Amino acid sequence: MTAPRLSILLPTLNAAGDLQRLLPALAQQEISGEVEWLAVDSSSTDQTVSLLEGAGFDVQVIPRHEFSHGPTRNLLVSRAKGTYLLFLTQDAVPVGPDCIEQLLKPLEDLSVAAVGARLVPHPSDDPLTARTVLASPEASGLAQVRRLPPGQVLADLAPTEAVQQARFHNVACAYRAQALIKWPFPQEAFGEDVVWAALVLAQGQALAHAPLAMVRHAHCYSLLGALERYRLDAAFLRRQFGFRVRPGPISMLRGWGHEVRADWKYMRGQERILLRYLLRSPFLRGAMVLGQFLGTLGWNLPLGRAATRRYS
Repeated sequence: MTAPRLSILLPTLNAAGDLQRLLPALAQQEISGEVEWLAVDSSSTDQTVSLLEGAGFDVQVIPRHEFSHGPTRNLLVSRAKGTYLLFLTQDAVPVGPDCIEQLLKPLEDLSVAAVGARLVPHPSDDPLTARTVLASPEASGLAQVRRLPPGQVLADLAPTEAVQQARFHNVACAYRAQALIKWPFPQEAFGEDVVWAALVLAQGQALAHAPLAMVRHAHCYSLLGALERYRLDAAFLRRQFGFRVRPGPISMLRGWGHEVRADWKYMRGQERILLRYLLRSPFLRGAMVLGQFLGTLGWNLPLGRAATRRYS
């Protein structure tokens, strides 16, 4: 039996609401060749499994406590038979019928191990959430292939440049199957996609960004949620690359001012300026910058389950 060209791989947990948007978008994709649909569900208590099975996914259910970002994705890889492996988070939504084909195109270059989609906000996202997404490198409209020159390693680079080179996301990304078989995802509780990217760059492989493959994905954070997410990010970057995002109070103040000004500038360009978001901006950006500062210091905070949700 011929192996499928593509395996679409989806880790899920209580995703019924998200699947109402994702599954119709997947059904509209125009994909050449045979496609395999696989999911690993962490014992959802809603209709996630039945929705996935109704859409043609082969679903494996695991105990919730066994979920971990890297190992759970490795479990999906072990089941997949495709030449290319496409990972999606449950709250990602491909835009347009050719999104997946556009995402696979850079893999025609045999030196490219993986390619990430362009992330854009949902039309319904509030302006602060939308601006956060659009300001990220993952929202870039420029095609990119990143590789290290022969003989160079990330440790040779300044921390800022090393972070830029290894930045990668698995919200919506396609991998060459042989790359993931040879170099599995690491046993990381957070940032497994970036650690993997750094590993394959060191092996002489390349990473690509496909701007024509647009995927809607955004998180609307509470103040505590923003603080914790940005604390985790900053702690990870210092541990992995020695990069200090917010090393002191002056850096915090500058970062806060930059973010608030960018929010107000963005909102002035909208058809309607909502006063509540103008007022919320200083508090949200303050929480983000404080989280970066605490993460740079290596502090942990007992914020409770509401603020420490599993982030995709």
